[in-house]
Amino acid sequence: MHKPVLIIGEALGEEEERKGEAFAGPSGAILHGLLRQAGIPKDECYFTNVFNFRPRGNRLDSVLTGRAEALAGYRPIASGKYVHKQYQPELDRLFHEIESVKPNIILALGNYALWAVCKKSGIKKYRGSPILSHDMKWKVIPTWSPASVLKQWEIRVIMLADISKVAREMTYADLRRPQRFIYMEPSLQDIEDFYRQYLRHQPFVSCDVETKNLTITEVGYGTADGKHCLVIPFWDRTKKDGNYWRTHEEEREAWKWVRRINTELPTIGQNYSYDMQYFWRTAGIPTPRFLGDTMLLHHAMQPELEKGLGFLGSIYTDEPSWKFMRTDHSTLKQADE
Repeated sequence: MHKPVLIIGEALGEEEERKGEAFAGPSGAILHGLLRQAGIPKDECYFTNVFNFRPRGNRLDSVLTGRAEALAGYRPIASGKYVHKQYQPELDRLFHEIESVKPNIILALGNYALWAVCKKSGIKKYRGSPILSHDMKWKVIPTWSPASVLKQWEIRVIMLADISKVAREMTYADLRRPQRFIYMEPSLQDIEDFYRQYLRHQPFVSCDVETKNLTITEVGYGTADGKHCLVIPFWDRTKKDGNYWRTHEEEREAWKWVRRINTELPTIGQNYSYDMQYFWRTAGIPTPRFLGDTMLLHHAMQPELEKGLGFLGSIYTDEPSWKFMRTDHSTLKQADE
């Protein structure tokens, strides 16, 4: 019984328990309305839950326990809080359903669904980004549970954006990432070649700086289509003196390229007032052709939503939650978090 979309909730509520089906109550009304708005037919979906029962007191934390009696192989839902090992049959049943349905995509609604399918926790951090299930078999988009919308109506628009991604992704089963070519650790000749091949005829370029201890550690530029990016480093953690460039003259030439790109090409960035003041304060480099700030443009269109780069990435792109891939967070600017 193949269905393109398999939707996993957390547990049965009062109305679901009475009717014996998933998403039959107020939360289901929210979900079905979002599916209609996103253009996903109900008959293209299979509905289930992590726990096909109503938790004691209608509280999901009633399934939690300490580490000693925890379900083997799963991380805690919250600090020191694990799902009890007695619920292993529920997960076995859930994965049997997934294997039977063979969906193109799984919509994981809420933190328990994210935990069960991906062995991750923190729905706010992972929502909106297509990821793989923990066994690497299934494409998953996590988002808020419909019950959360009943408590916080303002997150409905975020949930709609996430489910609209499901509508695009449900036609194929593989996880397709945007293809990027990132040029790192360049020589001066590499910078010149990249400029001549990819940058100089662009309608605009994107720019981002990383900083540490009040200095610029690297400058990144991307083409308007986002396919080609160049990183110009000025700091190297592997070197004793921290300098990427071998001589002062080489570093001066690299800064000249930064100045040339900034002054010749229209430039956009995220929270770009931060980058512009760093360019000017630390290197005396102006940005006279500043074109726009993605953070401010998004905030002007959607003032009720978050405006950090991670959130914008989850709404407007199919990139993974890239902030979890890095080990050094000391160079992040505040708006990137």
